[in-house]
Amino acid sequence: MQVATRKRLPKDERGRQLLDVAWAIVRSEGTDALTLGYLAERAGVTKPVVYDHFGTRTGLLGVLYGEYDSRQHALMDEALRASGKSLPAVAKVIAAAYVNCVMEMGREMPGVSAALAGSPELDALKKELEAEFLVKCRNALQPFAKRPIAPAAMRAMLGAAEAVSFAAAAGEFDPVDAENEIYDAILRIAQRA
Repeated sequence: MQVATRKRLPKDERGRQLLDVAWAIVRSEGTDALTLGYLAERAGVTKPVVYDHFGTRTGLLGVLYGEYDSRQHALMDEALRASGKSLPAVAKVIAAAYVNCVMEMGREMPGVSAALAGSPELDALKKELEAEFLVKCRNALQPFAKRPIAPAAMRAMLGAAEAVSFAAAAGEFDPVDAENEIYDAILRIAQRA
């Protein structure tokens, strides 16, 4: 295995480099292979550099999930601004943004997501970020519903979107099929309310 040549970088550039290497490790070897020591080795830096950036493996996983979440929000915000103002248009945006983000992040997202559930503080972070996403989705859908959309319905939508998108990322079926299923679920939830 070839180790990168050490070069002094500004802290933000080093952080970006470490995250890129972390994503590459997760993508090629899985989440279990991602340790701070291994990240340091693969990035060509000392362990203290990695610990200075993330503190713990839990901290690193939290940052990775945060990047995924930020990407998902950015994709959806941009698409909502450009979309039509109808229930089908908004449902299509939410479904497409969710699937596209998972597909862009690749097969590594299910592993990162599963690792979050193994730590109470990461599980709390995941739930907090999911709650923000659900509020955004509910706010986008509520104008088309006759009564308030139930939190349980939104949670069901998110669970279905995650499961179907992760399965598409694993190659179980086409991402277009995942998007269509999520779209149908969103329409049913909004129309039922």
